[in-house]
Amino acid sequence: MVATTELPRIEVDQQVGQQTDHQADHQVGRRAEDRAEDRAGDQGADRPRPRLALLDGLRLVAALAVVLFHWTAWHHEHWGRQGEPAAEAWPGLSQFSSVGALGVQLFFVISGFVILLSSYGKSPARFIGSRVGRLYPAYWVAVLATATLTFVLWPEMGSQRSPVDILANLTMFQGGLGVGHIDGVYWTLWVEMKFYLWILAFTVIGMTVRRVLVFTFAWPIVGNALYFGLHGAGQPIGWVEHVFFPQYSALFAGGMALFLLFKFGHTPLRWAAFVLNAGAGGLWSARVQQAETLKLTGYDYPFWAFVAVVAGLFVLVALIVLTPLASLRVPGMTLAGQLTYPVYLLHQLWGWWLIFLLSPYLPREVVLVLTLAAVLGAAWLLHRWVERPLGPRLQRAVTAGVGTWPVVGRRLARARTPVS
Repeated sequence: MVATTELPRIEVDQQVGQQTDHQADHQVGRRAEDRAEDRAGDQGADRPRPRLALLDGLRLVAALAVVLFHWTAWHHEHWGRQGEPAAEAWPGLSQFSSVGALGVQLFFVISGFVILLSSYGKSPARFIGSRVGRLYPAYWVAVLATATLTFVLWPEMGSQRSPVDILANLTMFQGGLGVGHIDGVYWTLWVEMKFYLWILAFTVIGMTVRRVLVFTFAWPIVGNALYFGLHGAGQPIGWVEHVFFPQYSALFAGGMALFLLFKFGHTPLRWAAFVLNAGAGGLWSARVQQAETLKLTGYDYPFWAFVAVVAGLFVLVALIVLTPLASLRVPGMTLAGQLTYPVYLLHQLWGWWLIFLLSPYLPREVVLVLTLAAVLGAAWLLHRWVERPLGPRLQRAVTAGVGTWPVVGRRLARARTPVS
């Protein structure tokens, strides 16, 4: 899935909150050197950062890699009059687009960085409001549009689904409810949602640099230890996959380590967290994607090729956020970032349908260009007329509503000033 957020400017901590935190430090008798490190962390938090334009562009590149994977390599048979498989219709392009599924891994790395960037210092209520406002308006429209496609316009595509599934899919929690995704690409949103729940827990207990750093080590290590330990002992591992999702946790954790390096500076431990998770993320991605690529496209690439690609993706994100590239201004990158989520939501089934309709009559190159233009146009409409007007309103309403919840509302509405 997708890293589904804008890249906000880091908010300046309020002076009152800083004073409260420093008073609390004295009350618990923390060491002087710890307090000095806290002040350094606060100064890093106050330093304004530029918008990371290239990261916006990279998100759209990741989405387009997934698009080409699904359209030109995945084993659907919607090309041409005879229903030619995608890899056969595109024998040259599919050799490269067959690894485009790794765009999802890139999304998760970026999400680990961006979600922590956007949530650091926010109250739990604001975090919940920002996620709901950002994710749900476009998603609700996409689910209803996809339901119309699969049950009305192209009913053979919906033969394995039930209209009842629509209600569960509108929650975005269908993965946890045991209900199938009305569009297969929505599985990544459930993974993202579970990551958001971990970050929400951080906003409740209070983020600190130390806690985040420990988490970037502990999350993948504990998850993998439980997964392989229980699996080797013949014990159920379903709950481990739901809670720790070790297949993807290192990708998010590596992005979180990049956030610490970006915002608070370079230390050996922060770099160790990044390197550890880049390695673990590469190994897990190769374990998953090598088999999936062979199954879904027919291409059998070496295990270490996938490890190298994912490691390269980690390095690419690091270069964009930790070097002078972070300050680079490139026209159109903001729009690219804005279109990423709608493109991802709409591309698979609607793209297949357009290919199915057009490819018997037009050259495949023309069909590919027209289909991509149609999806990009629909994504812009979804952003312009749904996300922009409804997202901020829903965010404000949810944030205010959470703050009025009985018993816990006041606590959820209160921001904790982050320290190291």
